[in-house]
Amino acid sequence: MSAQSTSAAGFGLPGRGPAVASGGMVASSHPAVSLAGARVLAGGGNAVDAALAMAALSWLALPGQCGAGGDAFVLLRRPDGTVAAFGGSGFGPDGGEPAFYRDRGLSAVPLEGALAVAAPGAVAALAALHADSASRGLPELWAPAIAAAEDGLPCTVKTRADIVERRDALSRDPGTAEVFLPGGRVPRVGERIYQRALGASLRRLAGDPEDLYSGGLAERSVAALAEAGAPFSGDEWTASGRSAPEPALTRTYRGVTVHLTPPPTPGWMVAQQAGLCDGVLPGLPWLSAEAVHRMAAAARLAFADRFAGCGAGDDHWRGLLTPSALAAARARLDAGELPVTAAPPVPAGGDTTSMVAVDADGRAVSLIHSLAFTFGARVTVPGTGIVLNNRLGRGAYLIDGHPNEVRPRRRPLHTLNAWLVTDAAGRLLHAGNTPGGDGQVQWNTQLLSHLLDHGHDPATAVAAPRFTVHPGSDADVLGHPPELRVESRLGPARIDALRSSGHDVTVQGPWDAGGSAQVISVADDALLGASDPRQDGVALGV
Repeated sequence: MSAQSTSAAGFGLPGRGPAVASGGMVASSHPAVSLAGARVLAGGGNAVDAALAMAALSWLALPGQCGAGGDAFVLLRRPDGTVAAFGGSGFGPDGGEPAFYRDRGLSAVPLEGALAVAAPGAVAALAALHADSASRGLPELWAPAIAAAEDGLPCTVKTRADIVERRDALSRDPGTAEVFLPGGRVPRVGERIYQRALGASLRRLAGDPEDLYSGGLAERSVAALAEAGAPFSGDEWTASGRSAPEPALTRTYRGVTVHLTPPPTPGWMVAQQAGLCDGVLPGLPWLSAEAVHRMAAAARLAFADRFAGCGAGDDHWRGLLTPSALAAARARLDAGELPVTAAPPVPAGGDTTSMVAVDADGRAVSLIHSLAFTFGARVTVPGTGIVLNNRLGRGAYLIDGHPNEVRPRRRPLHTLNAWLVTDAAGRLLHAGNTPGGDGQVQWNTQLLSHLLDHGHDPATAVAAPRFTVHPGSDADVLGHPPELRVESRLGPARIDALRSSGHDVTVQGPWDAGGSAQVISVADDALLGASDPRQDGVALGV
């Protein structure tokens, strides 16, 4: 895979190669999270065990990005070569008809507070993953996270910045203020953040994950939201706790199989972009203006198609992946079209985190989870330490008749997605993901191109200059003027050429595009892994 890495020389890459191991490997956006997974692997656990331990600890280590009150999606490759997807996202309130919001003078579902919340699905997805392939109990796997909640974890630069950015909102909720603004102040970098109430909740959930959906934690959650004005009945909360393995969405690309998370995630958008770029990018120089233009145009078309007709409960997306539809879309791109998504504008924001684990038996897990925006709805279920997501506000539209219009028992569309790659014989080649809102489907497509079209190793792939079509089709950015955001490392000549191709280019700092990609690849008998240098993560092998 490193044969073509010399072509990366002019992009200001860190010059650091991938981590290498033979027994197993993990990668995440926080050193303590990666260490937790590596310890599980070193102690004889499998990749599912490692991922479950990492997911729980990340709720403590990266509290702005994920939590038990959020969502999660997982892809699992089993040792027999089968691949399964696990979805964990919840419904909005049963009383959440469009008229409910309009009667309150709202033109969009709120982005903060009780009305922004959808029932959490992360715990349900992790419990289903555990039931499928774990070799150890959740009490054992989540013990490090429970200890971290009780003993405290040092505040990172990232978490401190998240608290500073959301300080006013966090201060308005007693639960979030107590934890993240101790004594009314922002914690110092290195100061321990204690989450003892969350630790007690995790102990309960490790013993019985259903407690969050039909037990005491569910009752507390629904009662608190109802008291705050959200029209939850409790039935939709219970229904959101059901998760089971399902087939992954697949796409052939460059002769291999890319496995993607199905709806309500936008994994199909990665499949569509791959279909629009397959056979085109290998013939273009890596990250040339022509290649960037093609991928950016494919992303724009995918977002326009998503907004035009896609909802979590319909099959409109399937028609976009048929050979005839892809051929017609390719013709539009070949003719130089740059589609635009249009609708009324509203404010922007968001955060997520992800991880990958692979073991010596070829078991692989790609897991991504989120609270939607940083600290989600910025409300905590009293007495539990569980911060709730704002996925309903972020993902559902208040647009009459739209398939993604806010409705009871209709999951809002998601930004989260993950991927795995296998060869024609079903053997694992790559596993990866990245956080980043609507950047995810674009950056995951870019990662796949770096790996499959150009043969780069994981370290080069995660550190390559990143570019982003904005806006996507998140509810919070619809209608913003279209632009192509590029990291300055792409270089003046390429940036000028992109402007000449019709893009309104915004130049970002050399490492400021966002995201935190994680990739583990199989090379011969070894595992190669890397964590994005844009955050604090690390890949560790055993």
